[in-house]
Amino acid sequence: MVHRAREARLEGLRTAAVPRAEIDASWDRVLRSGMDPEQSPETRLLEAGEIEHRRSSTALGDVMPLLRQGLASIADAAQQIMVVTDPEGRVLWRQGHSAVLRRARNICLEEGANWAESATGTNAIGTALAVRTPVQVHSAEHFIRALHGWTCAAAPLRDPRDGRLMGIVDISGPASTFHPATLALVGSVTALAESELRNRHLVSIDRLRSVAAPILCRMPGRALVVDTHGWPAAFSGMPPLDRLPLPKSLRAGTVWLASLGMCRVEPLPGGWLIQVTEGAGEGPPRRVVLDLSRERGLAVHVAGPVGTWTHRLSPRHAELLYALALHRDGRTAAELAEDVFGDATRTVTVRAEISRIRRHLAEVLAHRPYRFGEGVEVEVVHPDVPADLLPRSNAPVVLRARAAAGVA
Repeated sequence: MVHRAREARLEGLRTAAVPRAEIDASWDRVLRSGMDPEQSPETRLLEAGEIEHRRSSTALGDVMPLLRQGLASIADAAQQIMVVTDPEGRVLWRQGHSAVLRRARNICLEEGANWAESATGTNAIGTALAVRTPVQVHSAEHFIRALHGWTCAAAPLRDPRDGRLMGIVDISGPASTFHPATLALVGSVTALAESELRNRHLVSIDRLRSVAAPILCRMPGRALVVDTHGWPAAFSGMPPLDRLPLPKSLRAGTVWLASLGMCRVEPLPGGWLIQVTEGAGEGPPRRVVLDLSRERGLAVHVAGPVGTWTHRLSPRHAELLYALALHRDGRTAAELAEDVFGDATRTVTVRAEISRIRRHLAEVLAHRPYRFGEGVEVEVVHPDVPADLLPRSNAPVVLRARAAAGVA
């Protein structure tokens, strides 16, 4: 059935036989890119030095012993291999059944190869990268015909410190080794790896707290110490708060932080000492850029009086901010519920989500009604292809925008 659906799609036809929704969406993305289904999966490999550099630049190496113990040994017994990639889909490690490792070289599933959808079409690694959720791809569900003899299951591994994607954990093998429980296994072991990273992070926070305590006890006014990801270790003269959004390129000196205002920042081993500057009077941020150009890179960029900082967005938060960008005069909770859910009664959900957004954007978002603040310039960066505007969104405000652009 999948073979028939694939052949029909390549011919531009629709048949009663259709693939799973995630495979169907992936085929659409790959077809729009113009990829040849008969091409070789071979890609240019990274140099050995570059592979080592990428391995040493990620915390993935810290959880490789756990992944080897939890997955590689099982993959070996099941005549499969474990593959771990970076966020670009480049293979950094692989381990498992020796015969399958040799066979994998025939499809360029080796260290340094690129397995993003843009390079290798629909496959578990690339499609999990594209949709940020666990994916299993079997046989003819692969877009490139040369991969039809394979089955694979992959899950994204995120950094618990900031939620960013660290890479993909995958199990691949000959199509005959397919098992429906493989995806659950990969997802469970990946969750264990994230838990290990979380525990390591808590240890580092405790270490930073021991350094911060004697410093803060001598400081007047409001101050706090956070790690390099914005997680607080200690406070002085102010109530505790959740993770503090930090600019990407934070430096020592005077910095505008959205939730605190003007601050003086000094480096500490493993973090930052931040002292709130009372009554600085430099004024709030003046410009907001809502970047919706890439589904995998939804973000809002805020230009403050002394620089620019960026906050990554979930698809839901992107939908809400997009609605507010279109309606500068403001929206009530009921109107936003209609914009995003098509149901004006879901105001409780809207208020909760807006509250979460305002933790990061309090200086540029106003309420009663919800809106961008007066004097804040707002720009929306759209994707080059109108159909790629929040492509997985069913929010009425997004569907209307696609329809206005002529997208079915």
